[in-house]
Amino acid sequence: MFLELIGTIFAGIAFAGVVMGVNKLTGGRLPRWAAPVAAGLGMIGMTIASEYTWYDRTVKTLPDGMEVVEKVENRAIYRPWTYAIPFVERFSAIDTASVLTNENVPERRLVNQYFYGRWDSIKMFPLAVDCATNSRANLVDGVEFGDDGQLLNADWLTVNAEDPIVEATCGV
Repeated sequence: MFLELIGTIFAGIAFAGVVMGVNKLTGGRLPRWAAPVAAGLGMIGMTIASEYTWYDRTVKTLPDGMEVVEKVENRAIYRPWTYAIPFVERFSAIDTASVLTNENVPERRLVNQYFYGRWDSIKMFPLAVDCATNSRANLVDGVEFGDDGQLLNADWLTVNAEDPIVEATCGV
């Protein structure tokens, strides 16, 4: 966040500098307000560009085995351009490289789901996925493992076979 702020400030300085250079070359024919307006437009442009490239930049830094399963796009009235082209504000990914199985219940897998947000820290959430029934359960307080590896007190959510979490976990 800090580096983006610094980049935005430097973009404003650069745009104002270009306008001041053009003004000098034209013998001072530009209005006095041209440089501050150019600085403001440059800073707004940098902010917009940073918002739209955040998702791609973040996905490129994901380690091998991380598969994006959901994207959440944002539209806001105070950003009217987002109605034409929304930007990805947050997404979640499954760590397919660390899927755990139990030989007593081979159709069930344990996986970590990570949540990434534009201005938020990364959050991890463990899930159980049953590949045979296309269902999944959040591993929250109260969920226990039985002696045979079965989940006890789990609230299973049945989803279709095309669910991206089931596909990413069971396709391993």
